[in-house]
Amino acid sequence: MPLVSMNEFLPKAKANKFAVGQFNMNNLEFAQAITEAAIEEKSPFIFGVSEGALKYMGIEYTVAIAKAAAEKSGLPIALHLDHGSTFDVAMKCIRAGFSSVMFDGSHHSFEDNIRLTKEVVKAARAMGVSVEGELGTIGGVEDDLSVDEADASLAKPEEAIRFYEETGVDCLAIAVGTAHGMYKGEVKIHYDIIKAVVSQIPVPVVLHGGSGVPDEMIREAIQAGVGKINVNTENQVACTAAIREVLNKDANVIDPRKYLTPARNAMKAVVQEKIRLFGSSNQA
Repeated sequence: MPLVSMNEFLPKAKANKFAVGQFNMNNLEFAQAITEAAIEEKSPFIFGVSEGALKYMGIEYTVAIAKAAAEKSGLPIALHLDHGSTFDVAMKCIRAGFSSVMFDGSHHSFEDNIRLTKEVVKAARAMGVSVEGELGTIGGVEDDLSVDEADASLAKPEEAIRFYEETGVDCLAIAVGTAHGMYKGEVKIHYDIIKAVVSQIPVPVVLHGGSGVPDEMIREAIQAGVGKINVNTENQVACTAAIREVLNKDANVIDPRKYLTPARNAMKAVVQEKIRLFGSSNQA
């Protein structure tokens, strides 16, 4: 099956109250773990690729790995640029074969964010590519992004509704209290903001910073109208812990397969658990 846009499954997720996971692809083992978990769960999913990961893997390798996963699995898989910073980066990814892009204009003024996102939507739609926008500022650290939690700002429902109406994005990431990375303090999700926005727009809300959020809070967010949830840090933690365990046991291990196989298995277990929690099993 070829790579698909998020519109292949997000409308169904919103209608049926489940969420599709975006799991970031950082190398081959991440891609294999995510795909194997989704095959067993019969779930659609999204490969998230940050600009940092693109630099690390190379855009050609990234697209080739995602296409191989889609063909092997037969699942609806979107290859999605995560936190794209410019129109040019988004267009480069689309030309290379990405089926979905995020334009993150949250660091611009509200009006400029609308204007720039509209440009990305117009170009992407002509290519059959889905677009995610972002409103408000999500705190924490992920990849090259670092936002002090004091500088994080919640999205205003009225602005989110207007943002959707003017841009026509296919899903909307709004800052509702989650953070990138693992949490240092207590998680507080503002479900009232999610409900206020979702009741007025036809597309789902995206929850960034899904790692480390208690399961019950995730379930409540999905019921409120979240249809896409991003997970990266928990996979990174599981991957690195498994590698450390192998190398700490035997300093003579030099074959990467000896520690990358347990790392891949650990990530697969994380992804399966998230897919079940999000309710996307058997939705492919």
